[in-house]
Amino acid sequence: MSRSYEQMRKIIHVDMDAFFASVEQRDNPYFRGKPIVVGGRPESRGVVAAASYEARQFGIHSAMPSRTAHQRCPGLIFVKPRFEVYREVSEQIRDVFRRYTDLVEPLSLDEAYLDVTSNKKGLPSATLIAREIKAQIRAETALTASAGVSVNKFLAKIASDMRKPDGLFLIPPDKVEAFIESLAIEKFYGVGKVTAEKMRRLGIENGADLKRFEERELISKFGKAGTYFYNIARGKDDRKVVPNRVRKSVGAERSYAQDLAEREEILANLNEIIEILIKRLEKSGTRGRTLTLKVKYGDYSQVTRSRTLTETIDSPAQILPVALSLLESTEVNQRSVRLLGLTVSNLDGEDEDDDEQSEGTATFKQLTLNFS
Repeated sequence: MSRSYEQMRKIIHVDMDAFFASVEQRDNPYFRGKPIVVGGRPESRGVVAAASYEARQFGIHSAMPSRTAHQRCPGLIFVKPRFEVYREVSEQIRDVFRRYTDLVEPLSLDEAYLDVTSNKKGLPSATLIAREIKAQIRAETALTASAGVSVNKFLAKIASDMRKPDGLFLIPPDKVEAFIESLAIEKFYGVGKVTAEKMRRLGIENGADLKRFEERELISKFGKAGTYFYNIARGKDDRKVVPNRVRKSVGAERSYAQDLAEREEILANLNEIIEILIKRLEKSGTRGRTLTLKVKYGDYSQVTRSRTLTETIDSPAQILPVALSLLESTEVNQRSVRLLGLTVSNLDGEDEDDDEQSEGTATFKQLTLNFS
């Protein structure tokens, strides 16, 4: 790029390929080469947690209702999730990451950012490190991963999706500008379907089109997200890779095979969720002051209601009256309920000014380093 910068980092984003489904295919030879999904069955009104690449050929994807997935592929195999196994494999993979750097920021069980600017093996090339990590993951878990390598988190995450599955893609410093300008707008991380459609109505088809808009114009059209869009159009993102991220919330929720229609039934299930939530708070050793209720109705529409208390929440006696009050502000008396959930946030020790920076305020710095 034409500008000079004070500092540049080498960031890798590693994303396991169809992780849950791949673990199931690895462990059960019968599933190999077949369309499978991990998740609830159609008759239980479940949703797809993960889809194998064979299933994806039918347009099946995560978060899709299982009933829809089955309609698209009548021969689809539904597999019950084994989260304990996935967690064990995830920890194996993180052990591989930590051989190269302690700056590992997991985003979920199957993906993480790594800052390898300074790494434990003294390797000069981030691409070489990514290649070694992929090889070690395959050797030790019999699973494949895709990796993206670039100068910041935003670009590394986009890069990891470019050549899936089992891919490795580099966006070097001198190619950042051209890459972003040619990138279709729906490929930008953080630009969803609705936003992409709105951008197209404004004549924004790719990064070059987005870059023509001033920050104030984007803010006027997209609110605070306009600053984020302005920055990513220029490859700007100085968010650090933050290991040991502080937990922001503790929650519990349940979905139901049959909608809840009777008030007594709803209240009984709410009490069960409160008990689970308290156990999880105790296990995590945290307390919070904000309680959020989530309700999904029978037609899949969803609402949330929140209230912040003056004291921390640590008992059912504290949660129940607040949860009931929040519940009364919804339409559960008139509509059936498919899902109930409660979350405690605003946790003790939570620092709103920690190193994790929002995408909307991202900036970017660069120098020439060896990425090849």
